[in-house]
Amino acid sequence: MAHRKSKNHKRQGLSGTGTEGVISRRWLTWGGAAVVVAAILIIFAVSQPGPGGDNSLSLGSSADRRIAAPDFQLTVYQGADVLGGEELKFSDVFGQGKPVVLNFWAGLCPPCRAEMPGFQEIYDKSKDQFILLGLDIGPFIGLGSREDGQNLLQELNITYPAGTTFEASIVTQYQIRGMPTTVFLNSNGEIFDTYTGLLDERTFQNKLQSLLQESEGP
Repeated sequence: MAHRKSKNHKRQGLSGTGTEGVISRRWLTWGGAAVVVAAILIIFAVSQPGPGGDNSLSLGSSADRRIAAPDFQLTVYQGADVLGGEELKFSDVFGQGKPVVLNFWAGLCPPCRAEMPGFQEIYDKSKDQFILLGLDIGPFIGLGSREDGQNLLQELNITYPAGTTFEASIVTQYQIRGMPTTVFLNSNGEIFDTYTGLLDERTFQNKLQSLLQESEGP
């Protein structure tokens, strides 16, 4: 009897079938859910434009503070003919001598979905002057798989170059504080400007114009 009682006691401790085990599981479940909800709320809270309509980061916001953009390995979904390959380094994209607009997005990100058609219109009008690259980082931030990303491109009929990376460190390297985030880079691969949040077509056009003028020089 003593042996059977000891065995039952061990089984109860491992599976958490006692009162303490039930309470612990409940706290873990609710605690985990709270963390997920909090993360989503933070992402969408910082995705909204500030009072001035611009949530630009300080990084790369003035000529004397520009830095070379962090490099990373790129896997292309579409636009390999424009970018120069299906597997390449981001730095290779600058070989064409054009400024680049790098848009961080995700397949299950509502603000990303909302801004993409406007990006497409600007790309169709000015694609000879710059390179637009949409980079899917959904898997790193819990906003969709790479399959979700590719499905969104097809659903919205997006044709500008887009792809993904398997380097999770890119989120911290580019200081992604909200989704979507759009980085404007000159033809030398230096960060010219960064915008966090939904980027409307008019603001995109104004920022692109400034980038093009800066790239042309005096």
